[in-house]
Amino acid sequence: MSGRLFTSPTFLGFDYLEQMLERAAKTVSDGYPPYNIEQLDQKTLRVTLAVAGFAMTDLQITQEDNQLVIRGRQNDDSQGRAFIHRGIAARQFQKSFVLADNIEVGDAWLDNGLLHIDLHRPQPEVRVKQIEISDGKRSARAMANTEIELPRPRRPRGTPAPGDN
Repeated sequence: MSGRLFTSPTFLGFDYLEQMLERAAKTVSDGYPPYNIEQLDQKTLRVTLAVAGFAMTDLQITQEDNQLVIRGRQNDDSQGRAFIHRGIAARQFQKSFVLADNIEVGDAWLDNGLLHIDLHRPQPEVRVKQIEISDGKRSARAMANTEIELPRPRRPRGTPAPGDN
């Protein structure tokens, strides 16, 4: 058995979905920062990350192809300070979420140490397309009407070009 998920020959064009699933499986998740994913309604999701201690300028949100990437980088301002105990570390992180093709990233805001990002899933339009069945002659006619530029035949050296006489 192959390592493919969609092994049925009736699944056509799902290679990209397998690649997305592989990418999601390879994403390292160390659990920091902790996050929630809520379904607000049928078309809206909200990702909330606990980013206490991070300012808006310390955070970056990007969409890279079908990945939502959230990065946080705090400046270590401990120089000149003497800690008896240091349990709050200036730590950087990167959290990635694989998005389906139809997911749109909406608003993002920081509130009381929580970073919220809304994701919208618009309802897909129902598409029905009638495919015409031809008798085979149509394809031949379409080929005859298509202009194809063929390479010019080479003349032996010294042979005059047509119209040079």
